Amino acid sequence: MKKSKLFIFGVVLMAVLMVSCNNKRNNLVNSWKITEVEAKTPHVDSVKNDILTNGKLTFTKDGHVTGHIENDINDGTFALTKKGKSLVIKDDNGTPFPFESTITDDQIILDSEEMKLTLTKN
Repeated sequence: MKKSKLFIFGVVLMAVLMVSCNNKRNNLVNSWKITEVEAKTPHVDSVKNDILTNGKLTFTKDGHVTGHIENDINDGTFALTKKGKSLVIKDDNGTPFPFESTITDDQIILDSEEMKLTLTKN
């Protein structure tokens, strides 16, 4: 009896977690323009204008991402975890770029060791 209650509780908990993560993922799916760049390393400071001029990301429901941060991403992927607070973008070569993320309906803040990006919905 205890095992069945524990199993049911586990299933309900997983469903709640999946729904809450999916809501953030749904908010992420769209085209976004980079509107602010806060450089944390000198290297990023030199490419800041390029990021502000050309910076954009488009996220799709199937987990793909395209756009431009420091380089073009033509066929990247993304994973959103920790209830939407962690976003890992992988470029075309599979190189991961981890960010702490804050996602709202009209704004995304991506924070990494190198830079902090603010994106607004296109």
